[in-house]
Amino acid sequence: MDPVAARRIIRLGFGTALAMLVSQVFSWDIAFITPVLLCFLLSVPMKAPGLKGGLAFLMALLAGIWLTTWLILPFLTYQSGVGVLLLIAACFWSFYYSASGGSPVMGGFLTLGLAVVAAVGSDSIQQLLTINKALSLNAFLAVAFLWIAHALFPDVPVEAAAPKRPPAEKPSRQDAIRSAWRSTAVVLPVILFFLLYAGSSSYMAVMIKVASMGQQAAADKAREAGKALLASTVIGGIGAVIMWNLLDIWPSLIIYVLLTALGGLIMGRKIFEGQGMHAGAGVWSYAYLTMLVIIAPSLMDSPGGDAAGAKFYDRLAMMFWATVYATAAVSVFDAFWRSKAPQTVVE
Repeated sequence: MDPVAARRIIRLGFGTALAMLVSQVFSWDIAFITPVLLCFLLSVPMKAPGLKGGLAFLMALLAGIWLTTWLILPFLTYQSGVGVLLLIAACFWSFYYSASGGSPVMGGFLTLGLAVVAAVGSDSIQQLLTINKALSLNAFLAVAFLWIAHALFPDVPVEAAAPKRPPAEKPSRQDAIRSAWRSTAVVLPVILFFLLYAGSSSYMAVMIKVASMGQQAAADKAREAGKALLASTVIGGIGAVIMWNLLDIWPSLIIYVLLTALGGLIMGRKIFEGQGMHAGAGVWSYAYLTMLVIIAPSLMDSPGGDAAGAKFYDRLAMMFWATVYATAAVSVFDAFWRSKAPQTVVE
């Protein structure tokens, strides 16, 4: 195996596991968000960000959180038509940023902040502010763990690595616009549903998955997007069920952390290849994210109990149906707005 890919796989597995361990030990508010955000950061083949880069990641999430809180939600409450238009524009721009060649991490953090805050904001303003503060803390800690992971598992020197692949071709403006609208069609209806759904804050994990599906739909090609969304959810769901049942047999924090690391090591082989990404990186990186998003909040509900088990399978079912909807939305969108990019025919 290429040494660069091997180092990134180890960093993904053990870095995420370390964040999971610390978050479980100290158990701050919605602590499961920290390893989830870190998983998203470590799934991208990038060097350790400096202070400026780390602050940029942090500000991307905070911008999505607080702009939605102070600008979009008041309009959704008092001028719903204007609020919905602002929400559409914000979602479209966050997806367009990634689809046009911008950092997928920055775009993902923007989308995450928009989706989570808009969805849970309908419960109560006090609860919303509490969640915003907790999200801000988790974002800061995720960036801190990113630096720690890179310090513990530094990048392999370039001299020891294989030749770099040529950079991916930047998508055209027309393709980027189409991709952004497709992702908006996936995410926006679910956000609006949770705006009207009582107790939506308890399903924050589902909104994280939905936001990630939007970014995944923006990254994948037209023919592959629907299959990739479904495959990542199925793989991540199977991994979460296996972890849940193993922890039901042996409920131990050490086992939980080791299983988190093992999941990262197994799926990491399908994420990184050489100095770049594996061909199936999109499916497997979002599968690992899905596994963590399903299992982590459920274990905070006291694993082993009937209530925890019910919430686990409830979240699993909601994510499955959200994925079915997203797959259907992508198929319908592609049927009405076909890509003009030339299709390669394999004989």
